[in-house]
Amino acid sequence: MALPERAPEPPDHGPPRRGHGHVPRLRQSLTELEHAFSKEISLERRRRDSLKRTAEKRTHKREVQRRHKRGSMRFALLVATLILTAAIVTVVMFRTLYLLLS
Repeated sequence: MALPERAPEPPDHGPPRRGHGHVPRLRQSLTELEHAFSKEISLERRRRDSLKRTAEKRTHKREVQRRHKRGSMRFALLVATLILTAAIVTVVMFRTLYLLLS
């Protein structure tokens, strides 16, 4: 009696060698992971730069507003001082004139 024939086994090429175009699945997934990671890093860097620019603009805008507000208050104080000085000088001048003429 003859032995039953077995199906031929696929040829075993052994471990993949470098430079032969066959990239192992693990190495391929690591490469994809590295690409995704570098892309994520660049996106995060752009996002961080954008947030930094936004914060700097906001800070500059607040500084300009504070400067304007202080300038307005100083101007109002200057006007009040000038009016008060004019009133005091007028009162003193008329009292002096009254004393001299009496």
